[in-house]
Amino acid sequence: MTNTRAVSWTAALWFVGALGISLGWIGIRLIEVPVALPWTAVLPGIAICGAAFLLCWAAELAELELSQALALAGVALMTVLPEYAVDLYFAWKAGQDPVYTAYAAANMTGANRLLIGLGWPVLFAAFWWTTRTAPLEVGREQTPELATLLVATCYSFIIPCKRTFSWLDTGVLLMIFGAYLLQAARAKHVTPELTGPARSLAQLPRGLRRGVTVLLFIVAGAAILLAAEPFAEGLLETGRQFHIEEFILVQWLAPLASEFPEFLVALLFVFRRRAGEGLGTLISAKVNQWTLLVGMLPIAFSLGSHGFRAMPLDARQVEEMVLTSTQSLFAVCLLADFRFSSKDAWWLALPFLFQLSLPWPSVRWFCSGFYIVAFLVLCARAPRRRALADLFKHFVRPSTH
Repeated sequence: MTNTRAVSWTAALWFVGALGISLGWIGIRLIEVPVALPWTAVLPGIAICGAAFLLCWAAELAELELSQALALAGVALMTVLPEYAVDLYFAWKAGQDPVYTAYAAANMTGANRLLIGLGWPVLFAAFWWTTRTAPLEVGREQTPELATLLVATCYSFIIPCKRTFSWLDTGVLLMIFGAYLLQAARAKHVTPELTGPARSLAQLPRGLRRGVTVLLFIVAGAAILLAAEPFAEGLLETGRQFHIEEFILVQWLAPLASEFPEFLVALLFVFRRRAGEGLGTLISAKVNQWTLLVGMLPIAFSLGSHGFRAMPLDARQVEEMVLTSTQSLFAVCLLADFRFSSKDAWWLALPFLFQLSLPWPSVRWFCSGFYIVAFLVLCARAPRRRALADLFKHFVRPSTH
């Protein structure tokens, strides 16, 4: 009984803290309280983290009403909201000031590469630390995510060839994302195991619980939307003041803060002995960012420029896009057999850390070449080719798992 009460009090403190941080930032923005550097980046960053906790709990509560696959898609969609808000702000601003175009592309490619190059290996490390076993088995219910990721990745190679994010990309990627949601909606419902604040809130009467879930989404969404602009601009101003290249901050520090919800949710799954679902959450987040986020960049850019325009890419952004696409292709190939081993984790982590520590064009092209060669080596094996072919077939003709 004592332990149960301690857990309840801890959950209550976490809930009150996250809600207080989110509401506090909303109040600061509405009252227009002046904030000086470096707090212009720190405070909205903290608000995004607080709102991320609320989103996690709200998304977990939503799992009580939805299929497991659709719930995971919803969790991923909600938890990447901070990344959407920041990146779409940069794209919208790029429609008015061409300087921001590089920031929009940098933020998107950095966020996508972080999920795979850092997120997947860290998740495996937590899994191994918790269980001392390997490999990490990914459930077949993740087939829609992997199939969608494979198709979207194959299309992504067209973007650097065009050297633009265009409305064609919007149409194709949103259709791919829509097909993914339809597959997820058909999956069977599985009642989730909740802990912490979500577990306490789940005991409320169903009508009240649904109302609280919606309220959490609204508060978290408002806090994130009100934090996106000051966080982005505060980050750029901080970089200028401390003589740090803004491109690097936008590409890595901003996504690291805004990707915090994905890492948090995934790690919670691992510590609850549901590592497969944890990795599934990161895969779903990658699908969301690689389809919906990329597809929305031309929309935000056009709204900022007050016309239907494609967002151009310069040589640096083309390199970043090619590197992101090749990394994604290699990662899908690794997971095509629904197993993630320590060797797989190292093959993803080492090239990522290499290009992160040496941000030179030659290193980016070298890593892109490495991913392509490694992909071809894996595909030389018949079982791997069949696994990839099965993913393609599933996307075209979905089957129930």
